[in-house]
This record gives sequence, C-alpha cells and structure tokens, in this order.
Amino acid sequence: MNDLSNYRKSYEKSELLETNIPEDPINLFNRWFHEVEDFGGNGEVNAMTVSTIGLDGFPKSRVVLLKKFSEEGFIFYTNYNSEKGKAIAANPHVCLSFFWQEMERQVIIKGIAQRTSENISDGYFDSRPDGSKLGAIVSNQSEVIPSRTFLEENLKKLEAAFEGKSIPRPENWGGFLVTPLEVEFWQGRPNRLHDRIRYQSQSDYSWKIERLSS
Repeated sequence: MNDLSNYRKSYEKSELLETNIPEDPINLFNRWFHEVEDFGGNGEVNAMTVSTIGLDGFPKSRVVLLKKFSEEGFIFYTNYNSEKGKAIAANPHVCLSFFWQEMERQVIIKGIAQRTSENISDGYFDSRPDGSKLGAIVSNQSEVIPSRTFLEENLKKLEAAFEGKSIPRPENWGGFLVTPLEVEFWQGRPNRLHDRIRYQSQSDYSWKIERLSS
C-alpha cells in the first residue's frame, strides 16, 4: 500500500471573509477566475470537473472546459449522445468543480443543466477551428471503437469530403447551460482552518450566504 499520510501543505496565500464578498456568487466567481488567470498558473483556468449520475446509477466525473459564464449560469459543450450527454438527459442535476491549485482555491457548483439554444451552439461551433469541427463529427463520443487508426482514417475521409466547404454543426453536438442552485467557495488557510462560504439560491432570486466549518 502506498502511504500518503505525510503529504501535507500549509495553505497561506489568501483569505475569504464575509466583509469582502459580493451578494451574488457569479460576481465572486468572476473575481476569482480573473485573479487566478492574472496569477499566471500553468494549467487551463477554465478546466472544470463535471459530475453526473450515470444511467447505471453511479456518479461519474470528467474534466471539460468552461466556455462561457454569466448571471444565467455556466456553459460547456459536448456530444449529446455521449455518456455524460445521456446522463444529463436522464438526470439534469449536475455538479461542477474548479480547483485552482496556484491560489489554493476551489469552487463547487450544484445546478440544473439544460441544452443551450441552437443559435448559441451554432455560434460556438462556427468559431472552432476546422479540425475541431471535424473531430466533433467523426467521434461518436463514449462509443467503443476498434482502434485509434479507425478514428484517424475516418477523419481523413471527412477532411477530403469537406475540403473547401463549410462544416455544419452536427445535431447531436451542442452546449449545456448549468443554472446554479448552490455555489461554494473554498479558500485554503493555515492549520486546515479553511474558509468555506456557501451561496444558496432563494425563491426571490436572492442568495443566502453562510459560512461552513472547515
């Protein structure tokens, strides 16, 4: 057995206090996102973990890229016929999480996912490089395939078929908008007394703000 009990780190880079937070979690998320971006970490600041409840009843998490966020929620794109696409169709309750190691921060978002409009999906698909567009078409995401060569050969066929032509968005590919119901901000602090602030959506569209014990 690999014993990791001596893996320890003291978190001392920042603090999260009620006297310095907005009433809306999206504003705080925006502040944190750009602070991490300005800090210059090595990773992709928009990388997030999406957790769903699969058709087999088990939770499953995977890393995807956040492509837009606003007061309405958080948008990412995927193949609707993929494992996560089918899971969301059956149970739209999802969890998003961000871990920004460089600034010792974590954000956990519980929300409801729904498909974005076709206009939004079309607009983002059109902005992608042709290689990414063809990749979305050629890959039946989550399906079993015989080999890597199978994918690469099908991609070559598509490249020839669409040479000099516009590439339309597949109907089974598009965005999900996650409307947040609860957003928790975690800031690492010394002696494991971390700061945890939770925002919960209320029926009057306000947010209930509470501090949680570390």
